[in-house]
Amino acid sequence: MNAIGGLISASSPLFSVGALRFPSWRLFSSSSSYSKTLIPAYWIKIAKAMTELSSPSSAILSTEAATTSLPSEVSVETTKPKPQPWLIVGLGNPGKKYDGTRHNVGFEMVDAIAEAEGISMSSVSFKALFGKGFVGNVPVMLAKPQTFMNSSGESVGAIVSFYKIPLKQVLVIFDDLDLPFAKLRLLPKGGHGGHNGMRSVIGHFKGSRDFPRLRIGIGRPPGKMDPVSFVLRPFNKQERRELDFTFQNGVEAIRILLLQGFDKSATFVNSAKYSEQLG
Repeated sequence: MNAIGGLISASSPLFSVGALRFPSWRLFSSSSSYSKTLIPAYWIKIAKAMTELSSPSSAILSTEAATTSLPSEVSVETTKPKPQPWLIVGLGNPGKKYDGTRHNVGFEMVDAIAEAEGISMSSVSFKALFGKGFVGNVPVMLAKPQTFMNSSGESVGAIVSFYKIPLKQVLVIFDDLDLPFAKLRLLPKGGHGGHNGMRSVIGHFKGSRDFPRLRIGIGRPPGKMDPVSFVLRPFNKQERRELDFTFQNGVEAIRILLLQGFDKSATFVNSAKYSEQLG
């Protein structure tokens, strides 16, 4: 038999679209009239290699191999939204003439908050003694309007409008004749209850009553005393001791309000246990 030889004809391409074809190799025998087509082992190996490279499974394997070096988990840092600022307003009348009077307990409560949280109230803005600081991580603005009680809304309305503070984050603190002396009540909303300072604030909030308020009881006037005269009276020593305790609890209630929410603060303020502590 002659040595194996082969010819690759133009009609037998190495590859065609959609299929792998091999060149025709012929083994010629001088003693035989027929020819036999053979596929050498060399071309079989090439075919196997091409098939593996072109198969979908190999693509998947190569993709998996490429991704094995990537971390299995990707940690994504999430940042908590920053606490929104609160405005805490105490109502009262400016001037030494009114210092320490019943009608100014709103001012005194704001002073107690400022002292407890280290907030300076030395600046004057929006017709109010004004201070900025923090209660925990919550930014707060403290204000004591200097417009006299009946015009308090001029100052409070301007602050709310300028800083675009939602009314649900405006706490107004004021005296209440109808609440027993030194008692606190925290409410989510309500009317003015005949209080001229609150009447003015609601008016400058375009009639909205949907803002929290902390009422401080100053009791009813004795006998037939005129309520106007009564609210401008100072406290005696015993009343002052009780009131100082009320301010301490008021500061704690406001901390709870800003850091834990209205419901928990209201539970603290309005609970029977708290009332019993006040005697």
